Amino acid sequence: MSTTNIKSTVEEMIQPYLNEQGFELVDIEYVKEGSNWFLRVYVDKEGGIDIDDCVLISEKLSAKLDENDPIPTIYFLEVSSPGAERPLKKQEDVAKSVGKNVFVTTYEPVNGIKEFEGKLLSFDDGELVIEAGKKQHAILYDKVASARLAILF
Repeated sequence: MSTTNIKSTVEEMIQPYLNEQGFELVDIEYVKEGSNWFLRVYVDKEGGIDIDDCVLISEKLSAKLDENDPIPTIYFLEVSSPGAERPLKKQEDVAKSVGKNVFVTTYEPVNGIKEFEGKLLSFDDGELVIEAGKKQHAILYDKVASARLAILF
Protein backbone atom coordinates (compact mmCIF):
# COMPACT_ATOMS: atom_id res chain seq x y z
CA MET A 1 0.00 0.00 0.00
CA SER A 2 1.38 3.43 -0.92
CA THR A 3 2.10 6.18 1.59
CA THR A 4 -0.80 8.22 0.21
CA ASN A 5 -3.19 5.27 0.56
CA ILE A 6 -2.03 4.60 4.12
CA LYS A 7 -2.60 8.24 5.05
CA SER A 8 -6.10 8.31 3.54
CA THR A 9 -7.01 4.96 5.15
CA VAL A 10 -5.86 6.19 8.56
CA GLU A 11 -7.80 9.42 8.05
CA GLU A 12 -10.98 7.46 7.24
CA MET A 13 -10.47 5.37 10.39
CA ILE A 14 -9.95 8.21 12.84
CA GLN A 15 -11.91 11.15 11.39
CA PRO A 16 -15.36 10.09 12.72
CA TYR A 17 -13.98 9.75 16.27
CA LEU A 18 -12.18 13.08 16.05
CA ASN A 19 -15.34 14.82 14.80
CA GLU A 20 -17.40 13.23 17.56
CA GLN A 21 -14.94 14.40 20.24
CA GLY A 22 -14.42 17.92 18.84
CA PHE A 23 -10.86 17.40 17.59
CA GLU A 24 -9.42 18.62 14.31
CA LEU A 25 -7.16 16.43 12.19
CA VAL A 26 -4.28 18.68 11.14
CA ASP A 27 -2.01 16.26 9.33
CA ILE A 28 -0.92 12.63 8.94
CA GLU A 29 2.62 11.57 8.08
CA TYR A 30 3.86 8.10 7.26
CA VAL A 31 7.62 8.40 6.95
CA LYS A 32 10.76 6.32 7.20
CA GLU A 33 13.52 7.69 9.41
CA GLY A 34 16.62 5.58 9.45
CA SER A 35 15.43 1.99 9.55
CA ASN A 36 12.14 2.81 11.32
CA TRP A 37 8.72 3.76 9.97
CA PHE A 38 6.60 6.34 11.82
CA LEU A 39 2.88 7.01 11.55
CA ARG A 40 2.39 10.51 12.95
CA VAL A 41 -1.05 11.96 13.51
CA TYR A 42 -1.30 15.65 14.39
CA VAL A 43 -4.50 16.80 16.06
CA ASP A 44 -5.75 19.98 17.64
CA LYS A 45 -8.87 21.46 19.21
CA GLU A 46 -10.16 24.83 20.26
CA GLY A 47 -8.10 25.93 23.26
CA GLY A 48 -5.30 23.46 22.47
CA ILE A 49 -4.69 19.78 22.96
CA ASP A 50 -3.01 18.13 25.94
CA ILE A 51 -1.23 14.85 26.62
CA ASP A 52 -4.40 13.15 27.89
CA ASP A 53 -6.15 13.97 24.61
CA CYS A 54 -3.23 12.49 22.67
CA VAL A 55 -3.33 9.32 24.77
CA LEU A 56 -7.07 8.84 24.17
CA ILE A 57 -6.73 9.38 20.42
CA SER A 58 -3.69 7.11 20.26
CA GLU A 59 -5.53 4.30 22.07
CA LYS A 60 -8.59 4.64 19.83
CA LEU A 61 -6.52 4.74 16.63
CA SER A 62 -4.26 1.90 17.77
CA ALA A 63 -7.29 -0.35 18.34
CA LYS A 64 -8.67 0.50 14.86
CA LEU A 65 -5.28 -0.12 13.25
CA ASP A 66 -4.97 -3.49 15.02
CA GLU A 67 -8.48 -4.42 13.88
CA ASN A 68 -8.02 -3.45 10.22
CA ASP A 69 -4.22 -3.87 9.88
CA PRO A 70 -3.74 -1.62 6.80
CA ILE A 71 0.02 -1.13 7.25
CA PRO A 72 2.15 -4.12 6.25
CA THR A 73 5.38 -3.01 7.99
CA ILE A 74 6.30 -2.48 11.62
CA TYR A 75 5.91 1.19 12.60
CA PHE A 76 5.70 3.52 15.57
CA LEU A 77 2.44 5.40 16.14
CA GLU A 78 2.76 8.97 17.42
CA VAL A 79 -0.18 11.25 18.17
CA SER A 80 0.64 14.84 19.03
CA SER A 81 -0.20 18.50 18.78
CA PRO A 82 0.96 20.23 15.61
CA GLY A 83 2.85 22.69 17.82
CA ALA A 84 2.95 26.47 17.92
CA GLU A 85 4.07 26.62 14.29
CA ARG A 86 1.32 24.34 13.03
CA PRO A 87 1.08 23.70 9.31
CA LEU A 88 -1.77 25.31 7.40
CA LYS A 89 -2.75 22.41 5.14
CA LYS A 90 -6.19 23.52 3.96
CA GLN A 91 -7.72 26.76 2.78
CA GLU A 92 -9.88 26.73 5.93
CA ASP A 93 -6.68 26.70 8.03
CA VAL A 94 -5.39 29.74 6.16
CA ALA A 95 -8.70 31.58 6.57
CA LYS A 96 -8.67 30.94 10.34
CA SER A 97 -5.14 32.34 10.53
CA VAL A 98 -5.88 35.85 9.25
CA GLY A 99 -4.30 38.31 11.67
CA LYS A 100 -1.59 35.84 12.74
CA ASN A 101 2.05 35.55 11.74
CA VAL A 102 2.74 33.02 9.03
CA PHE A 103 5.60 31.58 7.00
CA VAL A 104 4.74 30.76 3.38
CA THR A 105 6.83 29.26 0.60
CA THR A 106 5.77 29.28 -3.04
CA TYR A 107 6.39 26.89 -5.92
CA GLU A 108 7.78 29.70 -8.02
CA PRO A 109 8.89 33.24 -7.20
CA VAL A 110 6.25 35.90 -6.61
CA ASN A 111 7.83 39.28 -7.35
CA GLY A 112 11.21 37.53 -7.21
CA ILE A 113 10.61 35.99 -3.75
CA LYS A 114 9.78 32.39 -2.74
CA GLU A 115 9.64 32.76 1.07
CA PHE A 116 7.38 35.13 2.96
CA GLU A 117 7.22 35.62 6.71
CA GLY A 118 4.90 38.16 8.27
CA LYS A 119 1.35 38.94 9.24
CA LEU A 120 -1.45 37.39 7.19
CA LEU A 121 -3.63 40.41 6.50
CA SER A 122 -6.33 38.68 4.48
CA PHE A 123 -7.35 35.59 2.56
CA ASP A 124 -10.07 36.30 0.01
CA ASP A 125 -10.93 34.76 -3.35
CA GLY A 126 -7.95 32.39 -3.22
CA GLU A 127 -5.39 35.13 -2.53
CA LEU A 128 -3.29 35.61 0.60
CA VAL A 129 -2.03 39.06 1.49
CA ILE A 130 1.01 38.99 3.76
CA GLU A 131 2.67 42.02 5.30
CA ALA A 132 6.40 41.30 5.53
CA GLY A 133 8.41 44.24 6.77
CA LYS A 134 6.80 47.31 5.27
CA LYS A 135 5.65 45.57 2.10
CA GLN A 136 2.45 43.72 1.31
CA HIS A 137 2.60 40.64 -0.90
CA ALA A 138 -0.41 39.16 -2.70
CA ILE A 139 0.03 35.42 -3.30
CA LEU A 140 -2.42 33.14 -5.08
CA TYR A 141 -3.23 30.07 -2.99
CA ASP A 142 -2.44 27.87 -6.03
CA LYS A 143 1.18 29.09 -5.85
CA VAL A 144 1.62 28.15 -2.15
CA ALA A 145 3.95 25.16 -1.65
CA SER A 146 3.69 25.23 2.14
CA ALA A 147 2.29 27.43 4.86
CA ARG A 148 2.52 27.38 8.64
CA LEU A 149 2.01 29.64 11.61
CA ALA A 150 5.19 31.47 12.60
CA ILE A 151 6.53 32.77 15.86
CA LEU A 152 8.36 36.02 15.24
CA PHE A 153 11.08 37.12 17.63
